[in-house]
Amino acid sequence: MSRLFGTDGVRGIANSELTPMLAFNLGKAGAYVLSKDTSKPVILIGTDTRISGDMLKSSLAAGVLAMGGNVIDVGILPTPAVAYLVRYFHATAGAVISASHNPFEYNGIKFFNGKGYKLDDSIEDEIENIIVRNLDLESLVTGDRLGKILEAESDALSVYARFLIESTDLDLEGEKIVLDCANGASYIVAKKVYESLGANIISIGDDPNGTNINDGIGSTHPELLQHTVIDSGASIGLAFDGDADRLIAVDEKGRVIDGDKTICICAKMLKDEGRLVNNKVTVTVMSNIGLHKYLESIDCEIDTTQVGDRYVLESMLRTGCVLGGEQSGHIIFRDKTTTGDGILSSLQLVRAIQSSGKKASEVADEIRIYPQVLVNAKVRNDNKDAYQYDKSIQKAIKAVEKKMDGTGRVLIRPSGTEPLVRVMLEGENEDSIAVLARGLADMMTRKFS
Repeated sequence: MSRLFGTDGVRGIANSELTPMLAFNLGKAGAYVLSKDTSKPVILIGTDTRISGDMLKSSLAAGVLAMGGNVIDVGILPTPAVAYLVRYFHATAGAVISASHNPFEYNGIKFFNGKGYKLDDSIEDEIENIIVRNLDLESLVTGDRLGKILEAESDALSVYARFLIESTDLDLEGEKIVLDCANGASYIVAKKVYESLGANIISIGDDPNGTNINDGIGSTHPELLQHTVIDSGASIGLAFDGDADRLIAVDEKGRVIDGDKTICICAKMLKDEGRLVNNKVTVTVMSNIGLHKYLESIDCEIDTTQVGDRYVLESMLRTGCVLGGEQSGHIIFRDKTTTGDGILSSLQLVRAIQSSGKKASEVADEIRIYPQVLVNAKVRNDNKDAYQYDKSIQKAIKAVEKKMDGTGRVLIRPSGTEPLVRVMLEGENEDSIAVLARGLADMMTRKFS
């Protein structure tokens, strides 16, 4: 059996790979493992807007109740909202039912501990071991020891919105801003926050129907946002993904500001204000060489981790770093929260641009981003690591590296959530590296699909 937990929880096609029974078992095992220090654990559950959310939430909650745990259902809210609310409501743990940026037919389940952090690998392994061994846990709990669904003491969405508003000192009176909520979990709260700060909001991707989450919209599809910003004369556009833990921005000219540029812009603001601890920023191996050059030019130290916001956070906790993130838009402001938060990141970006006295395009143009091409090789799940041991693939990779002759780099890594191997090339000429990346990806697809 392959490992249930990927880099961001358990994911799969809802009702096929991620079944109600698996959700039930995750609820049982999760409640058991996460509640060893309490006789009556409280698990807070939130979802995004996928049609499968109700089915999986009911199953997950039933598993928790069968183990004697109580459940607080906070409804449709971003992933980072659950990370915050688990602390606010003093819950034992939190669970999010979402597949983030993936298509609607996928869903996922991930847990946060009582401090709002994603689970350590060792705890995930313990939960998984219980499921794999098919331990009969719920038979230990009967009668009045069974759990209940609890009503939250306060409106969860309003509590989270207030936290976001109080995280900044922005005054956006009269500022025209476009929000793209990906028909996902942020479709109510993002608008509520920005309108409370005085902004004139144009909202797209705010009409979820259960099947249109991330469908040609949101942080992975910023095209409509780009057109809307230009057509409306907005000062900036802000796009979130389905569970709103990512941010991709668009300047007033309709050009994308990705996670790397956002990190650079916010790092400069924090450094100028004396709030960038040890002048350190944490990023992943996927971050552009342009980020490295810019941060070095403003005398920042850079720590690099493997891909995944959980690994960025682990490094930040070790070093005391307060800013880190990924090119994809997962950005962590550790002095404010425990995980990537797209709305909070957007507030920090807007604040950095506002404090600079410049337009978004002018601030973004201070960072030169080198061309990067990312091509996915579609492979079987059990073949995601095969490229590392295949002689012909390794020979082809070395040939590409030699052809680039020090003017770029090759990075190949298996996806933690999908049956893909990601082939990334970075260099000076986008057309040339695109051909090389496609060649490597096609070769892997032919061999390992």
